[in-house]
Amino acid sequence: PGQGQEEADREPLILYALDTTAQRQLEQQIAQTQKMDTVGQLAGGIAHDFNNVLQAIIGYSDLLLASHKPTDPAFQDIMQIKQNANRAAGLVRQLLAFSRRQTLRPEVMNVGEALSELTLLLKRLLGERVGLDLKHGRDIWPVKADVNQFEQVIVNLAVNARDAMPGGGRLLIRTANVLDPGAAAKPDGRGGAPAGDHVLIEVLDTGEGIPSDLMEKIFEPFFTTKEIGKGTGLGLSTVFGIVKQSGGTIDVQSTVGEGTSFRIYLPRHEPAALPEPAPALPPAAADASVSAAGAQPGGENFVLVGDPKATTAPKTPPRKPSADHTGQGVILLVEDEDPVRAVNSRALSARGYTVLEAASGIDALHIVREGGHQIDLVVSDVVMPEMDGPTLLREIRKHLPDLKVIFVSGYAEDAFRKNLPEGETFNFLPKPFSLKQLVETVKATMAEP
Repeated sequence: PGQGQEEADREPLILYALDTTAQRQLEQQIAQTQKMDTVGQLAGGIAHDFNNVLQAIIGYSDLLLASHKPTDPAFQDIMQIKQNANRAAGLVRQLLAFSRRQTLRPEVMNVGEALSELTLLLKRLLGERVGLDLKHGRDIWPVKADVNQFEQVIVNLAVNARDAMPGGGRLLIRTANVLDPGAAAKPDGRGGAPAGDHVLIEVLDTGEGIPSDLMEKIFEPFFTTKEIGKGTGLGLSTVFGIVKQSGGTIDVQSTVGEGTSFRIYLPRHEPAALPEPAPALPPAAADASVSAAGAQPGGENFVLVGDPKATTAPKTPPRKPSADHTGQGVILLVEDEDPVRAVNSRALSARGYTVLEAASGIDALHIVREGGHQIDLVVSDVVMPEMDGPTLLREIRKHLPDLKVIFVSGYAEDAFRKNLPEGETFNFLPKPFSLKQLVETVKATMAEP
């Protein structure tokens, strides 16, 4: 009885257990995404500043090369300067790829065909100790992406896999159509794929694997586990940026000692619906319409194009060759970086153009408003203090609505096009460019109707 009374006097204890695993995973995913965005903004800013420095180096190298003969001892030295500047520009493009600010030229493509064309190159890159297997799914959907950048993604992943298999192994690249891969693309900090049809490209190796403590860092710029001089740490960050800028997502799964799988999901491209063709006329109606078109009031007969009974047809006058307008015209050059503006001005002036220089968008607008020159073309940087390129163009259009414009920038064209009115026309030249590219772009733009 005493024991029973003791048990009766005890108060019941209620325990609640709440599983917060999903919440913590989501918080980690958000934190990782914010971190990657911040690093991307930093990388993009650094790339922009570097592009301006490299633009000046490449430009002045071109001026020096133009004043030296190939047999001069200094010619090869100058070429080395330019070639190394171009190498640095390649690294900058990788930074821009990570920050998703590079220029892409997307087109509808078949990933299976693109991978097949890469087979020979991949085998050479992998070497004899690493076997390559390609496994394509059936009726793979088309995607819309930049073919060259897609190839760079595959090459970077293949090289990364090769380095993870120093003793040899196998690399499998497979493709498949996937409906709603949201659950398959696990939230590992890179973001899951949205709902909808996607094409999967998986790159799977049998290498050393990636330790769990490094998984969150592998896509960061300049992060590398390779020896000094063996890698820049930009390979996977470039992959990350290109995939994201293409509207896709990337997921990585790895087991130490077994291998690593990179899964890329690219949205399925749905072609725009074509308008329905007009219904065909019945034979009698078609004959009547032809007769009506062939006999006009006044008894005049007109020859119909494609009429089998026609014996003569009007001859098209031969096209005259387009005139070469190189060196003809006034160019307003807008660039806030003094060395870049100076070298570009010298190159254009040397070709015979009259160049008006402006160190800012506001200075350029003053020149336009003064109206002291008949300006034929504006060559303007995009990112400038006080007034950027798109704002300048909107103001110029109020005074000169038909003025031709070339924008130059280290950022992607899409990054600033959204700040312009719909239908606005302009040409674009990505930095850094050679003086030859500048002159050719100016010449082509001036020749446009």
